[in-house]
Amino acid sequence: MREIQYREALREAMNEEMRRDPKVLLMGEEVAEYNGAYKVSQGMLDEFGPDRVIDTPIAELGFAGVGVGAAMNGIRPIIEFMTFNFSLVAIDQVINSAAKMLSMSGGQFNVPIVFRGPTGNAGMLSSQHSQNFESWYANTPGLKVVVPFTPYDAKGLLKTAIRDNDPVIFMESELMYGDKGEVPTEEYLIPIGLADVKRSGTDVTLVSFGKIMKVTLAAAQELEKEGISAEVIDLRCVRPIDYATVVESVKKTNRLVIIEEAWPLAAISSEITYHIQKFAFDYLDAPIHRINSLDVPLPYAPTLIDAILPSVERTVKAVKAVMYR
Repeated sequence: MREIQYREALREAMNEEMRRDPKVLLMGEEVAEYNGAYKVSQGMLDEFGPDRVIDTPIAELGFAGVGVGAAMNGIRPIIEFMTFNFSLVAIDQVINSAAKMLSMSGGQFNVPIVFRGPTGNAGMLSSQHSQNFESWYANTPGLKVVVPFTPYDAKGLLKTAIRDNDPVIFMESELMYGDKGEVPTEEYLIPIGLADVKRSGTDVTLVSFGKIMKVTLAAAQELEKEGISAEVIDLRCVRPIDYATVVESVKKTNRLVIIEEAWPLAAISSEITYHIQKFAFDYLDAPIHRINSLDVPLPYAPTLIDAILPSVERTVKAVKAVMYR
């Protein structure tokens, strides 16, 4: 099986779906002439032309609204935000139009639209370009929220998202676009809402998603050196959440640590903690631990960024705490 970059996997997904369905289009800042801010859409303008790969002004509210209207009329737009930090300018269209339209129209209007782009820290971008919005969007009925980690997952989930009749928030990372991974040449789809056990273990369950899976897997390797067997679960989607996979793992390991690049209040890790204490409390041999970003705006200095974000060291320490070691 060949290895390709994360950005190439996303591009393949969009290319394949645009070839399959002429109603699919891509719209966003610099997606056409510049080949994408992160070169995800490289070459797509040449193949599909300016009617289907559309450069927009720096006006997220405007082009998100155009996308929602197009989706209500049978088009399947992919709306690229240069960063989900900029989606705050468009959040009225995402929340009050896309997410609610099916309900408000009494089922008359589907909104088959994908909002995609990078989320979270990407290094020395300071507070206004470094926030995580997964829990914000996951709090909204009517949306599905996907946060893939590997190129394989990114391609399979993006193809599924494009075919979905509901609006999908598809969150990536600037720090993963160059990552390589195995991706089949043949077509495949991955269901939205299905977690993946990236590593089997017996002593503790580690749950994460997105680029913080790198921290989680590295921590599992460090723990293995000390004789601790960690099972690692990649949620892949945070709405819907695959609770069942986490519950079954906790029933086996009896301990849970959740690692998430987000502030601790009302985070995805908070929701999972509640669910596990409700449905697997009798299996827990220790309190659940969460590793979140510290509760401050992300600074610019690299040393401070490292101190604030989840780390291998913090994760290993939390696991030892639940292991009473």
